[in-house]
Amino acid sequence: MIYQGSSLSAQLLEHGIVELKFEAQGSVNKFDQATFVEYQAVVDAINNCSEAKGVMVTSGKSTYIVGADITEFLETFKQPEEALVPWVKKASDVFDAFEDIQLPTIAAINGVALGGGCEMTLVCDYRVADTNVSIGLPEVKLGLMPGFGGTVRLPRIIGADNAIEWMSTGKAHRAESALAVGLLDAVVAPEKLKTAAISMLKQAIAGKLDWRAKRQPKLEALTLSPVETLMTFSTCKGMIAAKAGKHYPAPMVMVKTIEAAAGLDRAGAMAAENAGFAKLAKTDAATAQIGLFMADQVIKGKAKRAAKQATKAVNKAAVLGAGIMGGGIAYQSAYKGTPIIMKDINDQALDLGLSTAAGILTKQVERGRINAKKMAGVLNNITPSLSYDSVKDVDIVVEAVVENPKVKGMVLAEVEGVISKDAILTSNTSTISIDLLAQSVKRPENFCGMHFFNPVNKMPLVEVIRGKDTSDETVAAVVAYAAKMGKSPIVVNDCPGFYVNRVLFPYFAGFSQLVLEGADFVAIDKVMEKQFGWPMGPAFLLDVVGVDTADHCTGVMSAGFPTRMKKLDNDPVSALYSNDRLGQKNGKGFYDHIKDKRGRPMKVPADAAYALFAENCADKKSFESEEIIARLMIPMVNEVVRCLEEGVVDTAAEADMGLIYGIGFPPFRGGAIRYLETLGLDSFITMADSYAHLGEIYQVTDGLREMTKSGKSYFTTDVKTSANVSNK
Repeated sequence: MIYQGSSLSAQLLEHGIVELKFEAQGSVNKFDQATFVEYQAVVDAINNCSEAKGVMVTSGKSTYIVGADITEFLETFKQPEEALVPWVKKASDVFDAFEDIQLPTIAAINGVALGGGCEMTLVCDYRVADTNVSIGLPEVKLGLMPGFGGTVRLPRIIGADNAIEWMSTGKAHRAESALAVGLLDAVVAPEKLKTAAISMLKQAIAGKLDWRAKRQPKLEALTLSPVETLMTFSTCKGMIAAKAGKHYPAPMVMVKTIEAAAGLDRAGAMAAENAGFAKLAKTDAATAQIGLFMADQVIKGKAKRAAKQATKAVNKAAVLGAGIMGGGIAYQSAYKGTPIIMKDINDQALDLGLSTAAGILTKQVERGRINAKKMAGVLNNITPSLSYDSVKDVDIVVEAVVENPKVKGMVLAEVEGVISKDAILTSNTSTISIDLLAQSVKRPENFCGMHFFNPVNKMPLVEVIRGKDTSDETVAAVVAYAAKMGKSPIVVNDCPGFYVNRVLFPYFAGFSQLVLEGADFVAIDKVMEKQFGWPMGPAFLLDVVGVDTADHCTGVMSAGFPTRMKKLDNDPVSALYSNDRLGQKNGKGFYDHIKDKRGRPMKVPADAAYALFAENCADKKSFESEEIIARLMIPMVNEVVRCLEEGVVDTAAEADMGLIYGIGFPPFRGGAIRYLETLGLDSFITMADSYAHLGEIYQVTDGLREMTKSGKSYFTTDVKTSANVSNK
C-alpha cells in the first residue's frame, strides 16, 4: 500500500499500475476539506513511488464521485471575495498536481461523476466508463461554475462550443453521448470496466498510446482561429443571455471566463477560473440556489426516513373522481409503478381521466422520452371503474371529487365502508379543513390530506396535511407513497389554505389592493415577472388558477382569518367572477385568452376587465417597481413567517421548497425565507413598517422582531411557539 487514508488509498498492482481508489466512509465519494488533504498526500506518495508506471483512478462505491461537499459552501462563501480566490486556488492546485504526475493516468468511471467528480476524470489522460455512467458539470444549477479546472480542461478536450453547452445547461450526460463528443475514450459493460482501464493503461505505459500528446492540449491555449473565437463566443453569449437572463449570472460569467482564458496556458486559464468562481460564490443567486439544493436534500431525507418507518406499504392505489386532476394522479401513480383504480360515477368522466393520462403519455412518446411499450404499460396500470367493489383491496385511496365539503364527506364515508380497516384514506383538497372532513370518517387516524398541484405530472409538490387525529403511521405511509410517485412531499398541519394557498392569498390580496388604488394589472404582471422573477404575474396566475377557484379560496381564507384576510370590498377578482370571467377555463379573465396566427395560445389585456374595474377603482396611477414588489411580497413573507411560528410547516427549508415546487417562486431568490434573509431581517421590517397602515397582512410578527434582535437565522432556529403548536 502506497497510501492509506480515510477516503483515499493508493495500492501498487501488477505491471507498476497504481490504483488510486476513492472510498469515503459515508455513502458516497465527495470532495470535502479532509479529502483534499488526502488528495494532495496521495499525489505526493505516487510521485515518490519509484515502481509506479501508471495510475488508474477508481471508486470503491457504486458511484464514482458526486462532486464537492456542498454543505461546506454556504459558510465558506461568507468570506470576502479576495479570500475566496486563494481558497478555491488551493483546491484546484491539487487537481493540477495530479495532472502533472509524470506517468500515464486513466479514470475508470462507474455510476455518477458530477461536478468535482467529472473534473477528477478530466485531469486524467484517458477516461473509460461503464454503460451506466452519468457525467457532467452541474454547477450552474447552484449559481456557480466549475472551480476545479472544468472551464479550462473540458473546452480543450471536447471543444469550446460543446463544453459551453455542457456547462451552461448543467445537464448530466449518459455514457454514449459523452463518448460521441470525445470526453470518453471507451465505454464498456460494468463488469469489464477495470479490465478495460488496465488494458488501456498498459498500452500507454508501453508507448503504444501517446499519453503525453493526449495531455498537452490541456496545458496550452485553445486552438481556435480569431474567426472561430468570435463566432463561438458571440453565439454562445447571445444564446445564454436570451435563456438565462439577468437573474442567473453563472452561465454568462462562465462563458466569459472561457473566452478570456482562450488564449492562455493552463496557469493563466486557471487563474481566470479561480476569480470567476469566487465572484459567483458571493452572488445572492448562488446563496439561494445552494440553499435550495440543501433544502431539497432535507425533503428527500425526510421522505426516505418515512419510507423506512412506514408500517403500511402502498402497492395498489385508487383515485376517486376522474377528470383532469384524477387522470393526472392516476397517470403519476401508474407511471411510477403503482397500479391504480380510477373510480367515478359516469363513463364520460372516466373517459376524460383516461384521455388525460393518455395525452401526457402521447406527448412523451412524440418527444422520444418513452416508447410505445412503456406507454401501454402505464395505461395498463390504470383500471377505470364505476364500482366501489374495485377498490376494496387497495392500500390507499386519494379522493379527488368536486371541492365541496358535503360531497367529499359523503364520498369519504362511502369508500371507508368498502376498503380494509388498515387502508389509508386521503383527500386531494386545496381548501377544505382536514379536521372537518375527518368528521365524516370512522377511522380519522387513517385519514389525512394529500394535496396535489395542477398539472400533476409537472408540479413536484405534494402537501401531506396532518389532521389532529392523523396517526404518525399514516403520515409516514402517505409521504412514502408521494415520494414513490416521484413527488416532493412536505408535511403540514391543518389550517385554512394549508401552507401554500395560505401564503399565496395574502400576495393576491396585496395585488387586488394595488389594482383598487389605480395600478394597471399588466404593469404589475410585468414587474413581478421581469424584475422579481415569477414565471407569471399575479393577474395571469389568477387566470390560470381560475378566477372562480380564487374567489372561492378568498372566501375560505377570509372565514379562517377574518381580521387579517378579510375579503376586500369591490375585490377585482370578485368582479370578474360575478361577470363570468373565469380566466383561461372560459377564455376571459384579466386577459382574453386567444390563439395567434400559428394556433399558439396568447393573452391580450381585456378591455372588458378594465371597464369592470373602472367602476370601483381609483383613476389609473403609476407605481414604482420597488413599491409593487413590496406591496405583494411583504404579505406573503409575513404569512410564511407565521406558518413557521405556528408550526404549520416544520422548517424554513420545507417552507421555501413548498413555494418553489408548488407555485414557482423564483429559484434564484431561494424561497420566501431565503429572500427575507437576503434582504436582511432589519431591512424587511423597516420596509414592512412603512406599509403597516395598509392592514394586518403588512404587519410583522413579534417573533420576527425578536429574530432580528437575536441575529439568528430561520434556517438554523426552530421558531415554533408552544402556544400555537399541537403535540403532533
